Amino acid sequence: MNPSHASNGAPTVAMVAGEASGDLLAGLLLGGVHQRWPEAVAQGIGGPQMAKQGFQAWWPHHKLAVHGFSWELLKRYREIVGIRRQLGDRLLADKPDVFIGVDAPDFNLDLEARLKGQGVKTVHFVCPSIWAWRPERVEKIRRSTDHVLCIFPFEPELLAAHGIAATYVGHPLANVIPMESDKATARRALGLDDDDAVVAILPGSRQSEIRHLALRFFRAAARVQSARPATKFIVPCVPGLLPEIETLALKSGMQGRLQLLTGQSHTALAACDVTLIASGTATLEAALFKRPMVIGYHMAWLSWQIMRRKRLQPWVGLPNILCKRFVVPELLQEAATPEALAREVLAWLDARDTDPAKIAALHATFTTLHATLQRDTATLAADAIEKVLQA
Repeated sequence: MNPSHASNGAPTVAMVAGEASGDLLAGLLLGGVHQRWPEAVAQGIGGPQMAKQGFQAWWPHHKLAVHGFSWELLKRYREIVGIRRQLGDRLLADKPDVFIGVDAPDFNLDLEARLKGQGVKTVHFVCPSIWAWRPERVEKIRRSTDHVLCIFPFEPELLAAHGIAATYVGHPLANVIPMESDKATARRALGLDDDDAVVAILPGSRQSEIRHLALRFFRAAARVQSARPATKFIVPCVPGLLPEIETLALKSGMQGRLQLLTGQSHTALAACDVTLIASGTATLEAALFKRPMVIGYHMAWLSWQIMRRKRLQPWVGLPNILCKRFVVPELLQEAATPEALAREVLAWLDARDTDPAKIAALHATFTTLHATLQRDTATLAADAIEKVLQA
């Protein structure tokens, strides 16, 4: 047992979160850990949301953020593997009471397997989407982790069938995002009028996503504005990517017509009528804000070919996966043209004005989804972690 755990009853917790969405989830989880163990020490790889909870970051989380399978990953492979090896060495030299890998399964599961093999308790937060693609991962999960904290209700039963202990803890974002958001207040904060038609553009939180998606999203916005000149566009940006986004806005001809925000993605989603959004965790956030959306995604050709062959379901966007039907449109790869994206955005804006029943039906669907995901995540996660520590 780690001396710090023995001396004051508080565990030492090592964690890795690999990108902005993982940092957000990990920050929420750390809130529950510190409620249970105020003196707990947490350290490893993380970002600003974790830092707010007193997390000691040995490497910043963006070091692990990669997109797809092809040239970018090959270029970064040696660096990422080196970080994982160094982190593993450091943790084995001074073992924590528990290691919690937050998402980033390609990085975390191998690290967890190494630590578990040397007697460190391991927890994985967010079940890898074996129900959507790459089902072969289930054996690696079993080898790597003592317990999985699941954010979707159907996952523990699926894992139990493979002999993997798991707990449904709800989705942390379902408690952070209110059941009914205040659109008027969000609009005032952004200088928007109540009757404005507002589109939030979220092209992703990773540099590679920005490079693949931002320009086509901005060109789609230009087509929307051509059809509806009064439309306002708001773009929440990861601070470090703002210069690149500004360059792409200029290239698209939309410079000065896009309101670029530093962060503030939740304010943007609360304020908008519809969002043009990259597939990923942000689509679930948009659903929890009950906003109509158009999901787009594009990646390198080789990455797409690999992912397409490993898909198990017809949906990619989380709202569609969880509802088990296409409640919002998805435009992927070759289908994600500026013209097609603009057409779907315009359809939602037209529905806002002429078909309120369509908007209300989507709102009801997302309200039911929100209630399903709303649990006391911090307490349930701390309960599960405590059981792992006591085992």
